[in-house]
Amino acid sequence: MQSSQFINDSSIKSENSLIGKRGPFSSLNNKLNFDDKRFHDWYRFVLSYPAHLVKKYIQEFCNDGNDIVLDPFCGTGTTLVEAKLNGVVSVGIEANPFAHFASSTKINWKISSIELLQCANEIANLVRYELSQSGIDDNDPTTLKKGFHPRVLEPELEKIILKNSISPIPLHKTLLLLDKINSYSKKDFYPHLLLALAKSTVFKASNLKFGPEVGLGKIKENVPVVEPWLGEVNSIADDISSISGSNHKESNAYLGDSRQASALIKPKSISAIITSPPYPNEKDYTRTTRLESVLLGFIKSKEELRQFKKTLIRSNTRGVYKGDDDHQWIENHPEIKNIADQIEARRIELKKTSGFERLYSKVTLLYFGGMAKHLKELHPILKPGARLAYVVGDQASYLRIMIRTGEILADIAQRLGYRVDRIDLFRTRFATATGEQLREEVVILTWPGNKL
Repeated sequence: MQSSQFINDSSIKSENSLIGKRGPFSSLNNKLNFDDKRFHDWYRFVLSYPAHLVKKYIQEFCNDGNDIVLDPFCGTGTTLVEAKLNGVVSVGIEANPFAHFASSTKINWKISSIELLQCANEIANLVRYELSQSGIDDNDPTTLKKGFHPRVLEPELEKIILKNSISPIPLHKTLLLLDKINSYSKKDFYPHLLLALAKSTVFKASNLKFGPEVGLGKIKENVPVVEPWLGEVNSIADDISSISGSNHKESNAYLGDSRQASALIKPKSISAIITSPPYPNEKDYTRTTRLESVLLGFIKSKEELRQFKKTLIRSNTRGVYKGDDDHQWIENHPEIKNIADQIEARRIELKKTSGFERLYSKVTLLYFGGMAKHLKELHPILKPGARLAYVVGDQASYLRIMIRTGEILADIAQRLGYRVDRIDLFRTRFATATGEQLREEVVILTWPGNKL
């Protein structure tokens, strides 16, 4: 039986009917408020949505002490952390191994801040001593013996990360620090030591910049590594100390594919979903965490990278593989097919012939098909009356053909039995390529329950 059976073509709503359900403009921006930095700031995606946006929908959706919030694309844990801070049980699903690690660590508050700091200082002293034996003062980048041979990554790993992601001397110091941290792997706060290293390496020691695409910034030949790491550990310890003696609701994160949610989550257990799935564009989201994924051992080869990318919603052409068939879930959706046809016609008109450009129309179908499959997969785990908030954005990445993601996702959800309550405007951004305002929106849905 074809999966498109779940999408009833007769239920198509006009674009105007969806616009009529739009909620008011939200002045919430994408920055993290100062008061929201606790726990959230241990590590954040550059593309993360803000904690106060999550809090807004927790307050709207969760009025029962037995509520459980799910984030099926939990990334680095914004929804999970905010739910925990607001006294709501939460669960997340994340396919990116490093992001899953970050989420799991950020919701683990049952550690001793005192022991964490003691251990971190022991490690720092060991690293400083060994560096001094090589004539290196971590805080003085000018000190370096002639003929010094720094540690390097294995060639296989070098091929996975962006070239020049980190300079040789900071890399050497980072690998030495990592070795010392690994000797404490049996400690319950070991993940926190690693997460602090991931953040300080990417944002202090590396040459990477985010705008929001990952690329190279100023090349740092030699910068401190130990002190920035200690600073991050201190921040974690401060946050843990701030909630000492308090009881907080349970939170868990699962490593998995959001299109297989029912295999991970108990039936009829979820009363709310707050999430932001990938947008249909040419951003390879795996590049955002590539350096830390390699350094901490979450990706050890190109084959491992390929296998993990296959568990992601197909949102860019670098993640499309032979045998992908999620498009079957939206076979009877004329608007999506029309957009794909427009993209392909524009490609032919512009004589774009690269392998990636030839996949633009296909990845559009795979993206929305994957989202339809995901939404259908949620049915068994949702309580009747469950509320859902999906943060998504308009896109014009594929040869300037406009994709109104929120409106299309709302239509797909409606065909799958959800009620579309409204579409809130989160923010807008100007697209220089098309001269149009691109909307980032929050699609608000209700699951009424399966009809008998």
